[in-house]
Amino acid sequence: MPSSITWGLLLLAGLCCLAPASLAEGLQGDAVQDTDAAEHAHESASHKIAPNLADFAFGLYRQVARQSNSTNIFFSPVSIATAFAMLSLGAKGATHTQILEGLDFNLTERAEADIHRGFENLLHTLNQPDNQLQLTTGNGLFIDDSVKLVDKFLEDVKKMYHSEAFSVNFKHSEEAKKQINDYVEKGTQGKIVDLVQELAEDTVFALVNYIFFKGKWVKPFDAEQTTEEDFHVDKATTVKVPMMKRLGMYNLHYCSKLSSWVLLMDYVGNATAFFILPDEGKLHHMEALLTKEDLSMSLERGYHRSASLSMPKLSISGTYDLKAILGEMGITKVFSNGAELSGISEEVPLKLSKAVHKAVLTLDEKGTEASGATFLEAIPMSMPPNVEFNRPFVLVIYDRDTKAPLFVGKVVNPTLK
Repeated sequence: MPSSITWGLLLLAGLCCLAPASLAEGLQGDAVQDTDAAEHAHESASHKIAPNLADFAFGLYRQVARQSNSTNIFFSPVSIATAFAMLSLGAKGATHTQILEGLDFNLTERAEADIHRGFENLLHTLNQPDNQLQLTTGNGLFIDDSVKLVDKFLEDVKKMYHSEAFSVNFKHSEEAKKQINDYVEKGTQGKIVDLVQELAEDTVFALVNYIFFKGKWVKPFDAEQTTEEDFHVDKATTVKVPMMKRLGMYNLHYCSKLSSWVLLMDYVGNATAFFILPDEGKLHHMEALLTKEDLSMSLERGYHRSASLSMPKLSISGTYDLKAILGEMGITKVFSNGAELSGISEEVPLKLSKAVHKAVLTLDEKGTEASGATFLEAIPMSMPPNVEFNRPFVLVIYDRDTKAPLFVGKVVNPTLK
């Protein structure tokens, strides 16, 4: 049997990660708490890891932002972290430590069992049926029919990460590619198609993780008010974009620390979008100082005021080579020939050869789903400020139930797909 390589792929809004995984050292006995455990402890499990997910999200954002000042950014920290947390179940030694510490978990302060319990609770909560907000995640294991995975690994990823298992023949790469692509396309309701472009024949194991989000604003814009206007990409570049407009009451305040307007817009359901608009010339200043505490303070205080809001209508995406980005964040060994992944399969040596993440964002008048709703509200008679998102801004889509950052992005040029 040839030396085998696991091929990793992550995709957001469907996030697809193909990667190996196994039982980590010390994850024994109480690593997985039965679902009939104390209700309060189970409910708060995802809240315990939420600060780590937020730190990971901002660390990853800054790493991506350093690579280019002129491109849009959009990714799902929850999806990437879920995929690599699953991967850590199959890692040992330094490989295992690097993955979890790279996800911003301090293993001296938090038991590994609590980390996986947190992800289990997070996925369970996100996948609760909600008639108002469509939010689903899924994990799939694609296993070559010639390879036997460690039973404990299979049990843990199924129990903790609600993963499905599929038998494939990777030597028939076109058929295997279609099977994986069909799984992602179905899970993302057709949003992500033909994600896998090529698949090496020596692949023996693929882990696919996706997240799909579709919501509508509590306070929608009126499509008839949308007009073509200027968006200032930089001092030398201006593009024309459809600009949505609405006069109303918003959770909005000016943050002097960030030199930015901070706007919170709720989706119907349990999600909130943060939009952070820095003053001209202050984008890098804001990016350097922005923390999870700034967002938490905005949520807690609720700065409600009237405003005349302008927001670009757009559809953007981001595709990232996670091998390079996460390598800068300390996750390197899993991609090397020294990867310790015997917790996935004891029969063949495995490494993660590729990890790609793709994300897609749509902003329109109704949110991301057409709706006939009309929203009217009373506003004060005083002159409201004009807050125009007509230059680069940052956004975070946050799940209020789990306190997790679902998506993070930066809009530099709304006309770039």
